[in-house]
Amino acid sequence: MSSQSRFLMCVPNHYRVDYVINPWMEGNVQKTSPQHVIRQWQQLSCIIQERARVEFIPSEPGWPDMVFTANAGLVSERTVVLSRFRHRERQGEEPFFRDWFEAHHYNVHELPVELPFEGAGDALFEGDGRWLWAAYGFRTTRHSHSWLARWLDIEVISLRLIDQRFYHLDTCLCPLSGGYLLYYPPAFSAYSNQLIERRVPSAKRIPVGEADALAFACNAVNIGTDLILNQASNHLKQRLAQIGFGVIETPLTEFLKAGGAAKCLTLCLKESSHSEEDEKLPLRSLGVV
Repeated sequence: MSSQSRFLMCVPNHYRVDYVINPWMEGNVQKTSPQHVIRQWQQLSCIIQERARVEFIPSEPGWPDMVFTANAGLVSERTVVLSRFRHRERQGEEPFFRDWFEAHHYNVHELPVELPFEGAGDALFEGDGRWLWAAYGFRTTRHSHSWLARWLDIEVISLRLIDQRFYHLDTCLCPLSGGYLLYYPPAFSAYSNQLIERRVPSAKRIPVGEADALAFACNAVNIGTDLILNQASNHLKQRLAQIGFGVIETPLTEFLKAGGAAKCLTLCLKESSHSEEDEKLPLRSLGVV
C-alpha cells in the first residue's frame, strides 16, 4: 500500500439508476443488479486498497449517485471546494459531503448556489500538479473557475465540453504522472483542443479512439505507474506500456449505466495544486469562447 495516496469511496448500498440526468442513464432506469453492483465495487475497492489508503463515507438513502465520490468536491492538500450540483437529483448529497470534510478538519470552501461546479468530475490537476484542467459546458459553469484559481492558488485552464456523452471532464480526460495526458479529443471544442496541444507536448499526449472512450478508458485512477479502469483496447494498453504504465482492468459495467466508472467512484484526498519544485504559478483562469 502506498501511504502517499488517499481516496474517498462510498459503499453503493443505495446505488441504482432512478432517473435520467445524462445519456448513459437512458434505458437503464431500474436495470442495475445489486449483486453485480456490490461485487464490481468491491473489486475496485480492493485493487485500490492494495496501492493506497481508502477512507469511506456512509451512503445515504435517497441519493443513489452518492457512490460517485469524485463529484463531492475538489481537494488540494487540506482544502476542499465543495460541489454545487446542477441537477436537483444530486443536490441533497451536498450536506453529507460537507459534514464529512468538516469532521475531518478540512478547510471548506462553498461556491454561491448559482454557480454549478461538480468537483473532481470537472476539475483535474495536471499530472505533476502544475495547473488545473477545468471543464464547463454541461455540469459546471465557467464562472466557477476564477473561484478555484483564487481559493487553490493555481492556474486554471478552462476546457469546453461539447459531447453530451462526456458530460464531466473525468469521462474524457485523465492526467497521468510524469506530465502525460490520456484524453478523447472529440469531446472538446476546437479551441480547447488547441489549449491542450499548447500545454502538453505531442509525445506526452495519448488520444484515444471512440471505442475506448465509450468504454470509459479515460475514467481511470492513476496510482504511480498503475492505471485502474473499466476496460481498454489492446492498442491502448500497448501504447501505455511503451511509456511505463500498466493497465489494470476491473469490470464496472453496472456503474456505466449511470455514466461513471473507476475515477467517478473515487475522490483523491491528497491532491497537490503545486509541485514542490515548481515556482508559484500566476493566478488566472483561461476562458474558452
